[in-house]
Amino acid sequence: MKPTTTPRIKICCIASVEEATLAIEHGAAAVGLVSQMPSGPGVISEELIQQIAASVPPPIASFLLTCRQDVVSIVEQQRRLGVNTIQICDSLEEGNHRQLREALPGVALVQVIHVNGPDSLDEAVALAPHVDAILLDSGNRTAAIKELGGTGRVHDWNLSKQIREAVDVPVFLAGGLDSVNVAAAIEQVRPFAVDVCSGVRTQGRLDQNKLAHFFEAVRHSNSVIEQRL
Repeated sequence: MKPTTTPRIKICCIASVEEATLAIEHGAAAVGLVSQMPSGPGVISEELIQQIAASVPPPIASFLLTCRQDVVSIVEQQRRLGVNTIQICDSLEEGNHRQLREALPGVALVQVIHVNGPDSLDEAVALAPHVDAILLDSGNRTAAIKELGGTGRVHDWNLSKQIREAVDVPVFLAGGLDSVNVAAAIEQVRPFAVDVCSGVRTQGRLDQNKLAHFFEAVRHSNSVIEQRL
């Protein structure tokens, strides 16, 4: 996909209606709601996910982060919770993206690619035609306890840039971003959107000051890139 000079911002690990409201007030284009995961921060109950998703106004995207690997249970989960976007954090083992799309018309599908080597590029290229966006993160699906997000680790942005250049769908960049490094990440990768969880939190809670600094860093990076073009 072509490089983006003004990336959108997704605030992940939203834990309450109040946090969702705060993120949106600062300008978030999307909020991430984490369902049951094998590890990592931000997991909340399905009841709370449903409540938060119902409070999110259009055109803000409500992302359900799911570790489920079969189409049937992902479809059931979306229908219970009412989100408008599914973030598939693992690989599909039963069923495929086409079946998921057919079962959930109007619901966006975002596939997570955990960037940990050259195979990540091949995986992204293979899956991109079947989804609405790719999200690049720093997890490890082969760990003894799977890491499917929220690691706080930065991955190889050179590889992320290669993936962005190779696919024809929007690319979200996640993995260890904060107000200090997000400008450099944007300048190097030029993603469609950036995605942050721990980088805008203090003791697990959304921090208004960190949130403001993150948005300011993104805006500043946009200005710098536009001046260079």
